Amino acid sequence: MINRGTATILGLAVLVAALGGWLQHASRQARVPPGTKVAEIGDIAPDLALPGLDGLEHHLSEYRGRRVLLNFWASWCGPCLKEMSELVRAQTNVGEKQAIVIGIAMDEPERVRTFLAARPVNYPILIGRLDSPSTSLQLGNVGELLPFSVLLDANGRILATRRGALDAARLREWLAPAAP
Repeated sequence: MINRGTATILGLAVLVAALGGWLQHASRQARVPPGTKVAEIGDIAPDLALPGLDGLEHHLSEYRGRRVLLNFWASWCGPCLKEMSELVRAQTNVGEKQAIVIGIAMDEPERVRTFLAARPVNYPILIGRLDSPSTSLQLGNVGELLPFSVLLDANGRILATRRGALDAARLREWLAPAAP
């Protein structure tokens, strides 16, 4: 049986945990500018138009019909750079007609070009919007931490998100052909 002291301590612990969860949720929402729609798992991703390194504007809808892994990164982000070699390897393994990795650089375009001149990748790179609301925020990255990844199905629906680097096993899982 639980004595009165233990019950009181347990009750306080539950109360503190609930309050902490509520404060964490409230602080995340405080970072979202009023009127900004933040996409969630199950939503169709917004059809954002982003400039590519080719100088053209690209819409996310251009990639419909394929599973898409959007990977947000920056040239100054150490974990992002470590993750890039895994992304290159994963894109090589899935081929051209299956899933596609799209890097979205949350960085200045010239820094991205300079970085990629030294470390090229085998997947498209788009330039994300840095001003508020940022591209990563609109796609669910409320904390705006990097790296951040979003997995879209062939119809553009958000299947999963991940803060932090993706490991090889998760990449294989995310980029595997969708079940019929």
